[in-house]
Amino acid sequence: MERDEFIDALKREGFAEVVTVMRDPNGTLDDHAHPFEAKALVLHGELTIRTAAAENLYKTGDVFHLQANESHSERFGPDGVQYLVGRK
Repeated sequence: MERDEFIDALKREGFAEVVTVMRDPNGTLDDHAHPFEAKALVLHGELTIRTAAAENLYKTGDVFHLQANESHSERFGPDGVQYLVGRK
């Protein structure tokens, strides 16, 4: 999915806040949760997200979706990761 197409889809789905997040190579974030729903498009690099249900690898062009208060951990690839995320 292309960036502009993704932003339009976020707006249609009610994601009012859209930000770009950058994470360092080979970094991690331990289990945590956000008080908002998040839907993101990976712009560069890769990350692995582990939830109670599964562990998934996301690469450039992939979209991931986390519900509000969904506990998860994150592991970033050797080039780090940059993603565009909508929050609501």
